[in-house]
Amino acid sequence: MNPFSLSALAAVFLVLCWAGSAVADVYVYRDKNGVLTFTNVPNHNGYRRVLQERGGGGFNAAYDDLILVAAGRYNVDAHLVRAVIKAESDFNSNARSHKGAMGLMQLMPETARLHNVSNAYDPSENVEGGVRHLRMLLDRYQGDLELSLAAYNAGTGAVERFGGIPPFPETREYVRRVLRWYVSYRGDGLHATPQLRY
Repeated sequence: MNPFSLSALAAVFLVLCWAGSAVADVYVYRDKNGVLTFTNVPNHNGYRRVLQERGGGGFNAAYDDLILVAAGRYNVDAHLVRAVIKAESDFNSNARSHKGAMGLMQLMPETARLHNVSNAYDPSENVEGGVRHLRMLLDRYQGDLELSLAAYNAGTGAVERFGGIPPFPETREYVRRVLRWYVSYRGDGLHATPQLRY
């Protein structure tokens, strides 16, 4: 058995071992040199899924009632809310970023105050405030999903200063990631991932 076959076999073995504690779908891509790349966030159509997250949804159903209620109240697609939560906190209600964003939808302190969220780690309050904020951004940018997501990540000031999605790698990857999860949750499939404007 050649070294490539051994390394490929080892990689597949590790992925299968990971299956017992999987927290996301796993995709694989083989490049022209035969190198395998594994990821949970495919960035082109050459990837194929080799491991599907348990339940197939990629989200924590424990919060689904909260998501559905808030999404219905503010007329925001529940799949979009799930995608934002997945990208922001991976459904960890105790998540805190190094910048101080908190909870499921990673509300910054000023955003929490704006939407009367007194405890950003309380899933009900967090989702309510986060979805209300998302609705505010969708209204501000006339339903433009990319600009709304960019503003959710980088702030409205940055979006307006640059006249569009700011040229920050973190923000651009965030928009891509949320849209990929959104497409996945809607069931449109990997090949339907929207093309971004930059």
